Amino acid sequence: MTILNQDIMYLPGVGPNRKKILSDELGIQTFGDLLEYFPYKYVDRSKVYTVHELTGDMPFVQVVGHVLSFETFKMSARKERVVAHFSDGTGVMDLVWFGAGGKYAKQNYRIGTDYLVFGKPTVFNNRIQLSHPDIDEASKVDTSAMGMQPYYNTTEKMKKMGLNSRSTERLVKTLLEALKDPLPETLPDFIAQRLHLMSRDEALRNIHYPQNARDLERARVRLKFEELFFVQLNILRYASDQRRKYRGYIFSQVGETFNTFYYNHLPFQLTEAQKRVIREIRKDMGSGRQMNRLLQGDVGSGKTLVALMSMLIAIDNGYQACIMAPTEILAEQHLQTIMQFLGDMPVRVALLTGIVKGKRRQEIHEGLMDGTIDILVGTHAVIEDTVQFAHLGFVVVDEQHRFGVAQRAKLWSKSANPPHILVMTATPIPRTLAMTLYGDLDVSIIDELPPGRKPVVTQHVFDRSLPSLYDSIRRQIHQGRQVYMVFPLIEESEKIDLKNLEDGFAALSQIFPEFRLSKVHGKMKPADKEEEMQRFVRGETQILVATTVIEVGVNVPNASVMVIFDAQRFGLSQLHQLRGRVGRGADQSYCLLVTPYQLSEDTRKRIDIMCDTNDGFRIAEADLKLRGPGDLEGTAQSGMAFDLKIADIARDGQLVQMARDEAQTIVDDDPTCTSPKYQILWNRLRELRKTNINWGVIS
Repeated sequence: MTILNQDIMYLPGVGPNRKKILSDELGIQTFGDLLEYFPYKYVDRSKVYTVHELTGDMPFVQVVGHVLSFETFKMSARKERVVAHFSDGTGVMDLVWFGAGGKYAKQNYRIGTDYLVFGKPTVFNNRIQLSHPDIDEASKVDTSAMGMQPYYNTTEKMKKMGLNSRSTERLVKTLLEALKDPLPETLPDFIAQRLHLMSRDEALRNIHYPQNARDLERARVRLKFEELFFVQLNILRYASDQRRKYRGYIFSQVGETFNTFYYNHLPFQLTEAQKRVIREIRKDMGSGRQMNRLLQGDVGSGKTLVALMSMLIAIDNGYQACIMAPTEILAEQHLQTIMQFLGDMPVRVALLTGIVKGKRRQEIHEGLMDGTIDILVGTHAVIEDTVQFAHLGFVVVDEQHRFGVAQRAKLWSKSANPPHILVMTATPIPRTLAMTLYGDLDVSIIDELPPGRKPVVTQHVFDRSLPSLYDSIRRQIHQGRQVYMVFPLIEESEKIDLKNLEDGFAALSQIFPEFRLSKVHGKMKPADKEEEMQRFVRGETQILVATTVIEVGVNVPNASVMVIFDAQRFGLSQLHQLRGRVGRGADQSYCLLVTPYQLSEDTRKRIDIMCDTNDGFRIAEADLKLRGPGDLEGTAQSGMAFDLKIADIARDGQLVQMARDEAQTIVDDDPTCTSPKYQILWNRLRELRKTNINWGVIS
């Protein structure tokens, strides 16, 4: 057992009570966990200011001087404020304590002795003051050797136990002093030397106590690279292992079913991007290895049509196909779309979701087992053990809410060989994030819309301009168009002052008495929701008032206006998904983002990006930078598969690529993970897989 595996309780200054709070609040249970709890910011302690230089808007500063006198001010019967008048010869400032801190200061700090004081300057009664400063005797401190002081995130519960940033720092310092020997290396010398990386020991010491900004940056690069490298190595090792282990079905022919559809039922000419993706899929399916491909495409780019044509190739080769969606609404939408595309073709399609029960469910099970059902559309229900196929050869996974690898793998057990897998996402994923979330998949991109589609015009509207907005909506409806109006909440929240759907529906019914309105939200019964949506689809209602439940699964070409109230409450990717509900017909469509006038800088940036571009990839990149990977549509629901401690996928794109290239080289050179040359890496990977990171979701 190494020192890093030791229980944190045995570090001087911790003990059982602090161990519990560190474990509960931060997940720190061992010396190693504390060592990898990195500071969030640093303050340069090498510079000493004079009192004369200080202003109230400066960050943390330190000054060397002496206490001239103490004053005590009664605040209440039990509370007092203690002020020490402090001078360095260039001016006088005040050091201030409230409560017990003042009593300690009067007992321990001597008038006339030189001290180094450190804190955040503010101005009170025209005097600079530092509240509850850090104080050290100046003769015992070498400021030139202090470097940069780390600051650690702490919680309210930790602070109540006396574990603020400074006391956390002291624990880290105690630990580093206890680590006499250099920390074991986790990367081979040839990688560290080629990439000019610091040793792991240097990096972990410098990340906590850097002497200067250059050392800090080098430490960050080393630790970020290592973190990203092992994520990529794990993903690529897994993908390589699967390719070696599993042969794929060979679909050698494009036969009658595909050709009948292509020549007689294709609703419109395929775009060049769709043709390219179908060629990539056909090549995979004929290669003899199992296909694992991610299909990215913007809203309305025709991914479902590509998926259907790929499934028809499987059928022509004597196999069944399956499409798995994350929600019942989306599964039903896929079923309707596929049936509409196929028309009267003799392809049997069935739907399997949680609401399919009894005799109907039994019939579907039997049809799958005897091979009479060609395509199964369903939710998670399709991966239940009771669902068995005669010859499952092709699976489409709609990745709107991201199924993990472990769930995809459950489909493999339903066939002698693993079926070919096509994962679809309507949320364009930035390249660095795709490499991490979907690193085991090859990527295809549909990057053009079908012909005849006009880009949606997006405009920012302040809520004080609603009367003119309503007039323009009237004009659109009088021209025969329909309108979506989206609200962020169903019912009023006491905590958040938002327009809500119930009040909004009542108000809009009064504003537009001449039109018929539908209302849809997630808390409605499925049958009621479906009926309201169908009324809108049939054109019986002109305005559909809804929450984000319409983000997916609604296709009304006649709807030309999308109004999003309180647009500042939505993420970029979600706004982009909602905008994709319009622009599906030949008419010019509009997306109107309604917000209050007072907005934060980040919110204005988000709204401006939406108005500037319809490019989903640009929007996804911007969303990743503004919000981080955990909040992105498609990843927020399931969370990131793992928490990166120091790397940032949005800002460390070059390091992600560098880590992937290095990992790919190693996996190509040692696919069986047995070469002594790389033993240090495989040992470290095994060690990491024992941690609480859910590697199964990403590997």
